[in-house]
Amino acid sequence: MQGKPTGRAIVIGPYLRLRRGNADTPQVGHAMRDTDARLDEAAGLARAIDLDVAKAIAAQVTQIRPATYLGKGKVEELTGLITTEGADLVVMDCALSPIQQRNLEKAWSTKVLDRTGLILEIFGRRAKTKEGALQVELAHLNYQRSRLVRSWTHLERQRGGFGFMGGPGETQIEADRRLIGDRIVRLENELKKVQATRRLHRAGRQRVPYRVVALVGYTNAGKSTLFNRLTRAEVQAADMLFATLDPTLRALALPHGGKAMLSDTVGFISNLPTQLVAAFRATLEEVMEADVILHVRDISHEDAEAQQHDVEAVLRQLGIDPGHGARILEVWNKIDRFDADQRENLENIAVRRSAEVPCFLVSAETGEGLDTLLAAIEDRLAATRTTLDLSVDASDGAAISWLHRNSEVLVKELRDGRYEMTVRVDETKRDILVNRYAAIPHPL
Repeated sequence: MQGKPTGRAIVIGPYLRLRRGNADTPQVGHAMRDTDARLDEAAGLARAIDLDVAKAIAAQVTQIRPATYLGKGKVEELTGLITTEGADLVVMDCALSPIQQRNLEKAWSTKVLDRTGLILEIFGRRAKTKEGALQVELAHLNYQRSRLVRSWTHLERQRGGFGFMGGPGETQIEADRRLIGDRIVRLENELKKVQATRRLHRAGRQRVPYRVVALVGYTNAGKSTLFNRLTRAEVQAADMLFATLDPTLRALALPHGGKAMLSDTVGFISNLPTQLVAAFRATLEEVMEADVILHVRDISHEDAEAQQHDVEAVLRQLGIDPGHGARILEVWNKIDRFDADQRENLENIAVRRSAEVPCFLVSAETGEGLDTLLAAIEDRLAATRTTLDLSVDASDGAAISWLHRNSEVLVKELRDGRYEMTVRVDETKRDILVNRYAAIPHPL
C-alpha cells in the first residue's frame, strides 16, 4: 500500500534509438521493448517510493553524451518543464555515471535519481528481515562508493530507504571511503554467516527429504498471489512493483500426498542493478539449487516477451539454463484477463510449444489451471526419484510410519498380515529401503 507522497517528481525516459534505414528502432538488451510500457514501469517504480509523479515523458536519445547523457538542447528544454512543474526530484530511467548525475543536478537545480538508485531506494524501504536489510545495504554501499554521497542515513538505519530523497545528512557532500569500505567488509562477513545458515537449512530439508520448487519472474507477474494460492499462505501480494523482497518458504502439498518446499523470491526487472544480483546471491541460492523452477509470466502484459528475456538473462547470470525444460516450467499467469477468443489463441500457442519446454496457463487470482500445474510439478519431481516395491509386517507400526514420513506411498495393500507397498523415494533414501526392507525396483 502506498503512503503519503514524499515529493513531486518528473520521470524521464531517455531511450536510445538506433537508425535502421528510415526507421527509428528502440534497442533494449536482447528484446524489443515498447516505449510506453517502459515509461509506465519507470513511473510505477517512482510511485513505489511514494513519489507524486507530475509527468512521465520519453526523450529520444540518438547518442549518449558523456557529460549529461542527454544532448545540451534537451537538457535546456527540460529545465523549463522541471521549473514549471515545481519538481524537487527528477528520475532518469537509465544508469547514470556519477559525473552525469552531478551535471544534471547542477543544470536542473534539483536532485536526480537514476534507475539503479531508484530500485535500491525501493529495496531499502521494502526489506523486512535482517538478511534483506544486509543485502540491500551492501548493494547500496557498493553503488555509493563511486559517487558523491548525500546522506549517511543508510548507516543509521533510522528509516526505510537510503537517503536519496533527503534526510539529516543531506548537506554532507562526500563520505569517508575508508568507513564505507570497512562497513562493506562487515556486511559481507555477516552475509557469509547467512549463507552458511541457509546451507544448513537446505541440508536439513535434504535429509527429510523435501524437494524445492522456486518461483521466479518479472516483478508484479503474480508470484506472491500464486504462492499464496498454492500454499494457503498470506505473503503480501499487491499490484505494485517489488511487493515481495524477502524470500519465503512454505510447504507445498502435491496431488498424490507428497510434499515439497515452495520458495517465493524477489522479482526480477529489466536492467536489474548488478549490485543487487551480487548482493542477493545468498537469497537466490534457493533458485540455483531448486529441483524445479517455475518461471511465472504476466502473459497479459504488453511487454511480456521482453520481460521473459530479462528474467532469462538473470537466470543465466546465476548459471541456470532457461531452456532446461526438465527443470524449468513456464507459467503463463493472469489468463483471467483475456476473453474467450484471446484465451483460445493462447491455448493454441501453448499446445504448439515443444514438449521439452512446456507452458501452463493459469490464473493465480481464480485458481484456474493450478491442478494441471501441480500435476506437472509432481511429475518433474518424480523424474528424479526411485520407485520401489517392498513388504512390511502389518504390526510394525514404526516402520509403516517411517515410510509415510520419508517416502511417497503410491500403493499400500494388506495381504496375509503384511502391507505390500510401492513407494517413491529420493535417491538419498534408496539404500535405506533396500537394506532395511529388502526393497526392489518397481517394474516400469
